[in-house]
Formats: sequence, C-alpha cells, structure tokens
Amino acid sequence: MRRYHVTTFGCQMNAHDSERIKGMLEELGLGEATTQDEADVLVFNTCTIREKPDQKFAAHLAQAAAVKRRDPDKVIAVGGCYAEAQRERLFDLYPYVDVAFGPGSIPHLGEWLGAGGLGIARGQFGLQDRTFAGELPMHRERRFQAWVQISMGCNSKCAYCIVPAVRGREVSRRPGDVVAEVTRLAGDGVRELTLLGQNVNSWGRDLAPEIHTDFGELLRACDLVDGIERIRFTSPHPKDFRRPVIEAMAECDAVCEHAHLPLQSGSSRILKAMRRTYNRERYLRLVGELREAIPDLALTTDLIVGFPGETEDDFLETISTVEEVGFDSAFTFVYSPRAGTEAAAMAEQIPEEVKRDRIERLVEVVQRVAAVRNAERVGRVEQVLVESPSRTDPNLLRGRTRRNTTVNFSGAAAAGDLVDVRIEVATSTTLRGVQAVPVAA
Repeated sequence: MRRYHVTTFGCQMNAHDSERIKGMLEELGLGEATTQDEADVLVFNTCTIREKPDQKFAAHLAQAAAVKRRDPDKVIAVGGCYAEAQRERLFDLYPYVDVAFGPGSIPHLGEWLGAGGLGIARGQFGLQDRTFAGELPMHRERRFQAWVQISMGCNSKCAYCIVPAVRGREVSRRPGDVVAEVTRLAGDGVRELTLLGQNVNSWGRDLAPEIHTDFGELLRACDLVDGIERIRFTSPHPKDFRRPVIEAMAECDAVCEHAHLPLQSGSSRILKAMRRTYNRERYLRLVGELREAIPDLALTTDLIVGFPGETEDDFLETISTVEEVGFDSAFTFVYSPRAGTEAAAMAEQIPEEVKRDRIERLVEVVQRVAAVRNAERVGRVEQVLVESPSRTDPNLLRGRTRRNTTVNFSGAAAAGDLVDVRIEVATSTTLRGVQAVPVAA
C-alpha cells in the first residue's frame, strides 16, 4: 500500500484542512505513515501569516528534499497559505516540489494526484474557484471532536495581515449545509465541535436576503442538534461581536463559556495604524458586556508587539490592558513584515532587540495574570472532556474544561467521556486535579 505523511503548520483552519487532505488521500487508497521516510506522498499544509512558520516550513521541506534524493519516486506536495502566496514562484524556490495548491483548491487535490499512478500536476491554484470542503472525506484525530468550517476568506484589511490575499474575500457557507454537517457529526459520535472562520461573527452577511441570518442564530441552530454537548468558535473579530452573539452564548446550553477575542494591541493609536477599526475603550466595553452576560467567561486573546511605530508608551498600554482585562491566556507574537501588506512598507520599523525585550516582558505579565485566573479554579469541580493520557505523565488523564483550560487529573475514564474533576493545583497554563466520585443517590 502506498502511504502518505501530512505536516501541518499554523491555525485551526489549517488543521481542519489537513483532516480533509488525509481523508482524500485515504479515499485514493493510501495509508497514513508515521514518518516522511515511510511515506510515498509527503504533504505540507503551510501557513504564512508570520515569518516563524515560513522558517519552520523551510526546515521541514529541506528534510523532505533529502528524503526525495534517496528515493526520487516520492511525491512532495505543498498546500496552504504559503503556497498560495508564492504560486508558481514556489517551484523556482523549491524545484523538487511536485504539486502546489492553495487553501481554496483542496477539493481538487485528489484529481491532481490521480487515483492511479499519482500523476503529477505541477501547480494548481484556485482562489476564483473556491469550494467548501464539508462534503469531502475526513480523517479526524479524535472521533468525539470536530471542526466545522462556516466561512472562508476575510473582508477585513488589517495592515499586517496577508490572509485576505491568500484566502480571498469572505464567503459564508449556507446555514442548512452547516447544520446538516453538524447533524451528521453528532450521529458519528461527535460531542464537541468548533465552528471555524477567519471572522466567524461576520458570517452570513453575504448570503442572499431570503436566507440571510447571523452568527447568533447559527449558534442557536447548532445548539439544538441532539448529541452536541459543547460548541466553540474561532476566531471572532471584536468589531463584529454584536449583541445577538452574546445573547446566544449566554442562553445556549452547549455554547462554551469561552471567547477568543483578539486584541493585538492595547494602544488605540497602534490599533488605528493596524486598521483594526476599534480602539481600546471599545474593546473594554465589549469585554464588560461579555462578562456581564456570561459571569464565568474565560477570555483569551492574540497580542502583537513591535508593530511599526510602536513606542514604549504604546507597549505599556498593551501591558495595562492585559492586566485590566485579566486574560486567561494569550498567544503572543513579535511583528514580522509580510510582503504585500501595508505594514511592511511603513516607516519606523522596530529594531529586533526592542521587539525581543517587549515580548519577554509581555509574556511575563500574561503568565502572571493567567496564574491568578487559574488559581481561582482551585477547589472547584470542573466538567472535563477527556482527550488522551497526559503528555507529561502517562498515569494521568488529560482533557479540557468548558472554559478551554487544560486539566491533567487522576481517574478512570475513556477518551471522549465527560467527567467531573476536583481542581487541586493551578499553574499559569494548566490545572491539575482528581476525578470526583459521584455521590450515590
């Protein structure tokens, strides 16, 4: 049997795309290999939103080139956002690549590889011919969890972001198709799903008037599907986080008490330069509305340091916003210029040593705030969806709370079970506890 190996970089959308890629390859009769050496087809699903994923991908691709030199019959395929950004130039940079495809072209990958002898198509891109992948076969990593794509592309014009250029303008999936997929997944044993889009809470605005709806209504429709016990979504944009979505979060039993709300900067001046279309005050008002409606809400975020023109005072405003909001966790990034974006051509690019200093200071504050937030959970009983054995101790189990916090705990349960865990220890990133024994009636 021919075998494949998929390496994924970047966001949850890419992880979801890779599940579809694996499903398509398995439908072609290929089995999954655990290493590149064992695979006949090597697929790299790439990200290009920052410089670090580009560098990581280049290192992995160099390893694949060495594998191909030993066995020239191996097929190397490169997909995702980096491939879309480079297009035909990719083959000049990496002449040993056989197939390249953008994120909008995944449904055609099986055709290009060929059901027979893996006939090679040199390059295929298709932002003009994008289709949703919901009907494609899927190889899920966990039978009880699933991603559901509700939109593709983005209409925002953030000065630092290349996503609109590589994923196109926003297109919403029809609500009936979304609910139909959710219903199928529930029938297949899925208990927790995550709705995916570049900007989930602007979903539906491009649909025809007769089927127009909003993201809050979609959350309610998914909440009604029997068998779905947890609903998450990512990522929303603060400018589109409107009252109907907040009300749906508060009122729908399955929608989890967690929102990932990208801040990027705590400085209104820098937010304006980023073209984020909200300021610090508006963001804080939204946080207040969310916490008033959902008192036990966990808030996580994205933060960028070193955006062009960022002063020490701007950076300190980010620090103070992190402390004022009290984020449960944050993804922190050093700004890196992306070719073709507005910010890449801006004056006042920040020196690398200043960026490094600021990211270290920011991470310290984020961890300190998160440690305080997690310490508040000690002594509580949390519902945990069991995912796997602990990564650090095979004698413990690992899962996540509704607030999306990782918990390592002692107990007896299977992956996919929902169990109660009494929290005994907290760090800035995880909780630890013991499975609570139900009290006999």
